[in-house]
Amino acid sequence: MKKKILAVLMCAAMTATVFVGCGNSTQEAAAPAKEEAAPAAEEAAPAEEAAPAEEAAPAEEAAPAETAAGGDYKFEIIVKSYQSSYWQAAVTGVNQAAADLGVTANCTGPNAESDIADQVNMLNSAINNDPDGIGLAACDQDACLDALQTAMDKGIPVVCFDSGIPKAPAGSVLSTIATDNYGAGATAADNLYPALKETIANATAPVRIGEVNQEATSESITSRGLGFIDRFSELAAADGKTVAVIGNEYYVNNCKDAGDEASADIIIEVAVPAQTTVELCATEASVILNKADTIGVFGSNQVAAEGILTANGNLGVLGTDAAAGDILAAGFDAGSVIKGAIKDGTMFGAVTQSPLAMGIKTVETLTAIANGETVSDIPTEGYWYDSTNMEDASIAPNLYD
Repeated sequence: MKKKILAVLMCAAMTATVFVGCGNSTQEAAAPAKEEAAPAAEEAAPAEEAAPAEEAAPAEEAAPAETAAGGDYKFEIIVKSYQSSYWQAAVTGVNQAAADLGVTANCTGPNAESDIADQVNMLNSAINNDPDGIGLAACDQDACLDALQTAMDKGIPVVCFDSGIPKAPAGSVLSTIATDNYGAGATAADNLYPALKETIANATAPVRIGEVNQEATSESITSRGLGFIDRFSELAAADGKTVAVIGNEYYVNNCKDAGDEASADIIIEVAVPAQTTVELCATEASVILNKADTIGVFGSNQVAAEGILTANGNLGVLGTDAAAGDILAAGFDAGSVIKGAIKDGTMFGAVTQSPLAMGIKTVETLTAIANGETVSDIPTEGYWYDSTNMEDASIAPNLYD
């Protein structure tokens, strides 16, 4: 297989030599320098790539049928875990694209997203299998750096999905397919703040907004958490209110402005459990929901959002009527628990991604690379949904169970 790829590249180089006098050139499949791997926004994938799952990643965009027929391509795909329906949806997308393109994709992943060492071992094992490419959703953005260098030294291309790896060795990651996580966190704030605005304006004492993040290591979770904090703070400042951020040190130290708790009108309290489980997220959420000044809360992924709902099972404080004293909860991702809570009015709303489309795009992009094509980053968007729009054609396909 590697010989086939080398032959393609040699042919491409010869073609470039022949046509250079005519001003024509061909692009090599080798990875661009790191600073070239993230094109400007206007060069990124068009908005329609973040459309509903069935439309988000048509095979012809990344791997035309006439060039993708090589059924001997073998890819290793490593997800963050199999503990949630989010990753099951991503694996479904991987398998769907592999069948459509006639390639082989072997999916693995640790039991939980906190099992960082296990995932690194899986990545090293995948590299030892000498595949034609690796798709990686990294649990920790720093733990895989040595393995990525090894993959690049062996000539194995890597495509990241769901989470990027900002410090990856230059040229080791050829494409990142991920939600704009910072922007998606901001989307949650854009929808939660207006619903709490009157409560904040009428408050005679500081009010509290909780944020539950399942961890403080992966790019996807940290970016969402910071996006929510920064945007909520911006919206409050526009109304003349001050914000202080307390709790987990990573988020306090990396938000744009942590403020002063002693003088703040709004306190954003960030909680991170010791391990990434619904039960431990529920324990952290219970502490925040039990505080008399709490008016809102945000859970930055499916596990955290379900943890908030689990905590509410004993407290009964969530709802959609802030004026009546309900605590408004915004979640992230989907799943039957979150969808049911939004339908029955327990959860105010949530932001969804399209893991199915990410899985499809990952295999398409790896196939394109194996075919000698040049690829780039593919950003996807997050969409707000609540009881008023979750059945809409543009939203429903992304609400996996």
